[in-house]
Amino acid sequence: MQTFDVDVVVVGAGPAGLGAAIKARESGARQVLVLERDYEAGGILNQCIHNGFGLQYFSEELTGPEYAGRFITGAEKAGVEIQTDTMVLEITPAREVITSSSRHGLQKFRARSIILAMGCRERTREAIQIYGSRPAGIFSAGTAQRFTNIEGFIPGREVAVLGSGDIGLIMARRMKLEGCSVQGVFELLPYTSGLSRNVVQCLNDFSIPLYLQRTAVRIHGEDRLEGITTMQVDKKLQPQAGTSEFIPCDTLLLSVGLIPENELSRGVGVALDHRTGGPLVNQGRMTGIPGIFACGNVVQVHDLADDVTRESEIAGEAAALFAAGSPVAHREKVETGNGLRYVVPQNINIAAAGEEDLLLFMRAEVPRRKIRIRISQEGQEKLSFPLPFIKPGEIIKLAITPEMRTELTPGHNLNIEVERDKKNG
Repeated sequence: MQTFDVDVVVVGAGPAGLGAAIKARESGARQVLVLERDYEAGGILNQCIHNGFGLQYFSEELTGPEYAGRFITGAEKAGVEIQTDTMVLEITPAREVITSSSRHGLQKFRARSIILAMGCRERTREAIQIYGSRPAGIFSAGTAQRFTNIEGFIPGREVAVLGSGDIGLIMARRMKLEGCSVQGVFELLPYTSGLSRNVVQCLNDFSIPLYLQRTAVRIHGEDRLEGITTMQVDKKLQPQAGTSEFIPCDTLLLSVGLIPENELSRGVGVALDHRTGGPLVNQGRMTGIPGIFACGNVVQVHDLADDVTRESEIAGEAAALFAAGSPVAHREKVETGNGLRYVVPQNINIAAAGEEDLLLFMRAEVPRRKIRIRISQEGQEKLSFPLPFIKPGEIIKLAITPEMRTELTPGHNLNIEVERDKKNG
């Protein structure tokens, strides 16, 4: 086994890994190596041929491959080494990365810093336990997207979509554009899980019906899917008797959630947040293990690739500074209260936040209008952010400026919660 010393090793060459690697180089890291198990860099963006990327980061509209291409080119110009077709087998607390590839065989990289950027995977039919047989024709939405956009195969002709995540909404439109009959999108919850713009652009603009509080309860078919039985659900998400309807289809696309890909994180002993499924991190995106950082969808499932890039740049800069001997400290905990599912980062250092804005990402539990986000310490309100609305399908982003941080007291944990904005409604 060959052994190499590297300043920063990045696991994953998707938008998070590439953005982190470029920023690490710009922040002074001399040797930055990106390891990617696929045969090319770009990650999930390579199969996202629709537009809508880069509106926030580049102030222009790009397709997924175009967005990835800019960062692949940027990494090459920055002197980042990208090693594809390489599987990371193990990461040790001593920051050793053991890999295997057909070209290089077994390798060991001793890194000063490691950035985890493995992305996420889709929840499967087995995870949601739909009753019935196991015929051909049932795909996760992302798998169907790869078949259609990269492999050139249409998964079926009569399509139903279960779940209203962004990939499901986009694939409903994609199937309609390919001439398929899309029977509808069926969502268990009383609200959609994807972005509002995708509901408008993918469903409304293409006359694809959306059925809220309705889910699939049975699969029909032997060799090939013949249809699904759907039922309305009550407030407790339990199927209601007398509401069953048979939906004929030969293809079912599942868009029922994404799971951060954290097997390597668990293997090295990184503590995970049960709410996000990703590592507990501080404001520099360092995990509980010194020198191991995480960013992108492996930390939390993002709505936009632009936000993934912003978060990855935070991790890249912090990893480069750590490699140069400047640790990023954990200090105050950030906890969520009423109305919020989670917050990232979960730890910050108020006194050492620097001159940059401190970005907080969080998700709402349920849709609400005319609210404010309240940040308190020791029961005393410190900051307040009024918002016209919040919904679970769209991440809430708060920027705490250096001026705002003067209102916070170092050494005291932060509590963030949602309450009604009495001034505006």
